[in-house]
Amino acid sequence: MQSVLHVAAMIPASIPSPDWSGFDIPLPWGSLRIHAYALCILAGIIAGLWLTSVRWTRRGAPEGSVWDIAIWAIPFGIIGGRLYHVVSSPDAYFGPGFDGTGDLSLIPQIQRGGLGIWGAVVLGAFGAWIGCRRAGVKLSAFLDAAAPGLLLAQAIGRWGNYFNQELFGGPTTLPWGLEIATISPNFPAGMPADTLFHPTFLYESLWNLAGVGVLLALDRKYNFRNGRLFCLYAIYYTLGRVWIEAMRIDDAEQISLFGLTARLNVWTSIIVLVAALIAFIVLGRRKRDEPDTVYLPGRQPAAETAGATSTPNGEDKAGEKTGPAGPGAIRQADAGVSDSESRGIVRDNQSGPGHASAPAEASKESTGGDKPATGAPAAGASGHQAIGSAPEADSTK
Repeated sequence: MQSVLHVAAMIPASIPSPDWSGFDIPLPWGSLRIHAYALCILAGIIAGLWLTSVRWTRRGAPEGSVWDIAIWAIPFGIIGGRLYHVVSSPDAYFGPGFDGTGDLSLIPQIQRGGLGIWGAVVLGAFGAWIGCRRAGVKLSAFLDAAAPGLLLAQAIGRWGNYFNQELFGGPTTLPWGLEIATISPNFPAGMPADTLFHPTFLYESLWNLAGVGVLLALDRKYNFRNGRLFCLYAIYYTLGRVWIEAMRIDDAEQISLFGLTARLNVWTSIIVLVAALIAFIVLGRRKRDEPDTVYLPGRQPAAETAGATSTPNGEDKAGEKTGPAGPGAIRQADAGVSDSESRGIVRDNQSGPGHASAPAEASKESTGGDKPATGAPAAGASGHQAIGSAPEADSTK
């Protein structure tokens, strides 16, 4: 019992503020600063791409296509995330009330923090669309595969806010309250130095990690397609984002709607939640006419196209019987007949000229008259035909 109490006493009553925010790499002309915020974003991207790649490969997507799409989606996503942040928190860049006292040079300085998820999702999806078109795959299929990975990336990347000591909530006395260094430019003015704050970065990170498990479980059970799993991602994320965003006390654009004033991100989350819910219902009612494939129409591999154009009865679109083994089986059977005929002709030729008409006689008996059967080779020509078709039969085995 005493050991348990000793361990409990050693557990900190708060989350300490970080004493490290990056490191410098010496260069001949100075140094390169590597920020912890950027490392968290990078780690999130890598983890999200890994999970997306696993799911994308299991869907039967072209090998390596996830990286072809990512090189478009990631840059667009970062740009979109930054633009959304600038719009939703404009004071530092344009000044309060857009009075021109802000610093526009801060806009490209992403290392200081500030990426809005909805701008990242919108422009990132546009970049993914470009990559999908080039790879010949459906954007909806890729978004479904990427939904859990996107939440995983957000869960890891959110820790960048911890190292930047930003985007925290209001004061709290809870044992997991977050310490913010008084020398930080984000420490609220006028508050006591020992004030603890809600670690909203931790709340969102845990919420997102739980969401990864929820999406994977739902997809495994219901096999959502046509963008429906991505809709579930948007619904789940915004459910958490609304209450987490409402706790934050950093400067943000305030919007008044229906007589209520709230942060822009709160209203955005509510609108996205409603839109995603409607889209999920509408997509679920649509009849799935096309086969479940990740490829765009006309971009399927040859093997998949051949399988899609044949019927279970072994008939192609023209109604021609192909048999269980396809057209190759017909060629192989024809070659077998020709081969037996050629062996008979060889024997006849070796026996003498008097037997050269044996195939014609056999044809005559089988048809019940002197007229050869339709499609039967003429006497003396079948040996030449068989020799020409035997190699073709071997090549299709």
